[in-house]
Amino acid sequence: MINDYDELILVINPGSTSTKLAIFSGEKMIFEETSSHEISELQRFNSINEQLDYRKDAVNRFLEKTQVNPNLLNCIVARGGVLKPISGGTYLVDEKMCSELRNAEKEHASNLGALIAKSIADENNIYSFIVDPIVVDEMNPIAKVSGLYGIERRSIFHALNQKAVARKVASEIGMKYEKCSLIVAHMGGGISIGAHYNGQVIDVNNALDGDGPFSPERAGSLPTCSLVELCFNSGLTEKEVIGLTVGKGGLVSYLRTNNLKLVQEMINEGDTYAQLIFEAMAYQVAKEIGSCAVVLNGEIDAIALTGGLAHSELFIENIMKRISFIAPVMVYPGEFEMEALALGALRVLRREEQYKYYK
Repeated sequence: MINDYDELILVINPGSTSTKLAIFSGEKMIFEETSSHEISELQRFNSINEQLDYRKDAVNRFLEKTQVNPNLLNCIVARGGVLKPISGGTYLVDEKMCSELRNAEKEHASNLGALIAKSIADENNIYSFIVDPIVVDEMNPIAKVSGLYGIERRSIFHALNQKAVARKVASEIGMKYEKCSLIVAHMGGGISIGAHYNGQVIDVNNALDGDGPFSPERAGSLPTCSLVELCFNSGLTEKEVIGLTVGKGGLVSYLRTNNLKLVQEMINEGDTYAQLIFEAMAYQVAKEIGSCAVVLNGEIDAIALTGGLAHSELFIENIMKRISFIAPVMVYPGEFEMEALALGALRVLRREEQYKYYK
């Protein structure tokens, strides 16, 4: 019986064509579902915001299916969207946050998470939260200097999973996250590598549209003059050039696939070019980890490798042979977003942390 569970938390994680949903009782996930949204259905809407009721209906169907009365929930927590830069932590969803998400500069499905959470929470007189959105900015001022006045390095990365994994590492080595010096590499469609110092990500590459290693879909850092020449001489529009670097860059650009398994199959069949690109991606990840070691003055408690690419033993081996001298390396394949959201809310419910206000 659902009535027998304590600390019930509904977790909402909207993606481009799906909404991941879960019910946690404390640290334990008791229900989970991924509600898929057909492209033809989503095409009925002119904007992400117009999908709000459609996505909320999927959440309500999940609650009905699991026979969870929203009145029994202690709180609702959702993936945060494209807000202005904020420090990490758990934030109360209020009208100011919702207003900015409705009018966000960049449309993204994650913008709907807080809106859905607050709508259902208000109907049931409970709290709603977000945890560690992609706009978490704890970078040192020196890390933001780019080299060209008017252009600043930005903190946009996989904050939710990076901080969740960093907390796992801290727990395993018997330390508090707020007292650790760690490097965390999240490796998926985009790759972000952060230097975590005393609970703050003091330097990290912009994994969305900026710098760092190339990834399955993103070009990462590029030679500046060559990129300028491409912009002016290719005949491509601004949108098309951005599409080349974000979405059609990385493995897609070189090998016409973003699937690392297919790349490994190419290598197994003797494709030396595929092997070069595969090893180059691992090389750039290792190189970025090395730069984070410098940020942390070489005093690192551990390095964590996580994300979907961490399932590839060969990819991990290629990275580890270059970084194992720096610090102990721990591998956490996959992502822990749902767990991270639930635990962020749970720390507030247990008064281990105070929730923050979005300002």
